[in-house]
Amino acid sequence: MTTPEVPPRPSGRRLLLGVVRDIVVPIALYYGLRAAGVSVFVALLAGAFLPALTTAVQWLHTRSLEGMAGFVAGTMLLGVAAALVGGSPRFLLAKDGWLTGVAGLWFLISIRARRPLLFHGGRPLLEGRFRSDGTSWDVLWEREPAFRRIWRVSTAIWGVAMLLDAAARVVMAYSLPVDVVPGLGALLWPVTLLLLQVVNGIYYEVAGLWRLTSGTAARSADG
Repeated sequence: MTTPEVPPRPSGRRLLLGVVRDIVVPIALYYGLRAAGVSVFVALLAGAFLPALTTAVQWLHTRSLEGMAGFVAGTMLLGVAAALVGGSPRFLLAKDGWLTGVAGLWFLISIRARRPLLFHGGRPLLEGRFRSDGTSWDVLWEREPAFRRIWRVSTAIWGVAMLLDAAARVVMAYSLPVDVVPGLGALLWPVTLLLLQVVNGIYYEVAGLWRLTSGTAARSADG
């Protein structure tokens, strides 16, 4: 019997660099420009262009784009274009909310796909590594209805959470002082992600995901 190939683990350094590039640097640039006396609109535009610029550099270097990178850059460019037409700093402040809302809808739509979005996101991190007997997730997906249900439900949890996060961002963008919103928006990311990790971790334990991946459920059924 051949051992299933384990998908490559995403680099922690790469993930950290992505957070710095897409969240920390634009926020720092915004407040730096504001301290220098630059207008809110121009400072926001500068931060909004950064992810698109780094994506363009990636494409020039590799002639390829990761799906999410292209999606993020495209959405931000559309937001910038709309803001330029309307000249609204508030719209630019709300762009993260619109982006997060679209991503949340994408998660929910994927529930009825062949494999939901969170299955693909969790597989490189967990398959064959965390409480696993080495069984391929493809095998578990075909064999275990509970395994399929767990990933569809957890994808729904992510989708709903991202929609709530998006709503909070849009409300903040249109109701709070403009110079407060970028900082609060950056702080909201770790809060949302931490809550998602806690809720999903509890759900996985209660729903029996680790019993399935470790083979405990199958051995109990055989016994």
